[in-house]
Amino acid sequence: MENKKSFLWSPGILVGLLALGGSLSLGFMTLIKPIASEAQSKHLQSQQNIDIDIVPKLGTQQRLESFRAAMLSTWQQEAQAKGFGYPVPASFQGAIIKSAKLTQGQKAIALTFDDGPWPETTAQVLDVLKANNIKGTFFVVGRNLKNYPELGKRIVAEGHVIANHTWNHWYHFFNQQAAAFEIESTTNLIYQVTGAKTTLFRPPGGMMHNGLVAYAKGQKYTVVMWSADSIDYKLPTVPRLVHNVVKDSKPGGIVLMHDGGGNRSRTVQALPQIISTFKKQGYSFVTIPELLEMQAKDEMIANKK
Repeated sequence: MENKKSFLWSPGILVGLLALGGSLSLGFMTLIKPIASEAQSKHLQSQQNIDIDIVPKLGTQQRLESFRAAMLSTWQQEAQAKGFGYPVPASFQGAIIKSAKLTQGQKAIALTFDDGPWPETTAQVLDVLKANNIKGTFFVVGRNLKNYPELGKRIVAEGHVIANHTWNHWYHFFNQQAAAFEIESTTNLIYQVTGAKTTLFRPPGGMMHNGLVAYAKGQKYTVVMWSADSIDYKLPTVPRLVHNVVKDSKPGGIVLMHDGGGNRSRTVQALPQIISTFKKQGYSFVTIPELLEMQAKDEMIANKK
C-alpha cells in the first residue's frame, strides 16, 4: 500500500512543480520585457529623430523636382497643341543674315548660343540670363537635344528662342538627302520636345558651301550667322572673351557664344560681364526674330518716307 500511495502522489507533485516553474518563468519574462521594450523604444525614437531631420529635406527637393517636371510636361503638351512658332518677316525667309540694319537709332543686340543643350553649362547660362531678365537664341544640336530634352524644354519655357544647328554638327559635304536629314530631323525633334516650330538655322562652323545652307535656303529657313565672335571655343581668358565680343559689336549685331560642345565654363564666367558692359553702353537685348522684326519695321518706315 505504501508503494502504491507513493506512486499515486508523484504525478501531483510533478504537476505542482511544473506549475511553480511556469509561474516563475512567466514572472521573470515579464520583468525583462519592459526593459527590452524601453530600450527598443529609445532606439526607434532616436532613429525617427534622424529620419525627421533627413526625410523632409529629401522629400521637399523631390516634390519640387516632380512639380517642375509636371509643369514642363503640361507646358510642352499645350505648346504642341497650339503649335507656336517664331514668325520671321518674309524678306528674311530663305535669306542669310549676319546682323540687322537698324536705322532708327535703336541700340539692340542679340545674344546667341550654339552646340547645346549641354550638362551644367546650358543651365548656368540660362540662370545668368534669367537673373538679368534677358532672352537669348539657342541653336541646338539634335543629338544633344535628344540626350538632354529637359534643358531644351527649359530654354523654351523661359521665353528664349530655340533654333536649328543640325543633328550631328558635322563639317563634311552633304548631298541633298543627307542635308535634309541633318536639318529636318532636328527641326522635328525641337517640335516634339518643346512644341516650338523653328525656321532659324545656323550651319556648324559657319560653313556656307557644304550643302547645308543650300538646302536650308531652299526650304525657306533663315540662315543666321553672326557679326561678333567670342571665339570661346578656343578657351581664351575671361577678359579676352569679353573683349572679343564687345570690340566688334554694333547696334543690330548678333553675338556668337557657346553653351555646349565642350568646356564652356569661361563663357559662363564672362557672360555677366558682357551683359553689364552692353547695359552700360545703352543696349537692349533681343532674340533673333525680334531683331529681324525691328529691321523690317525700320524698312517699312523708310519706304513710307
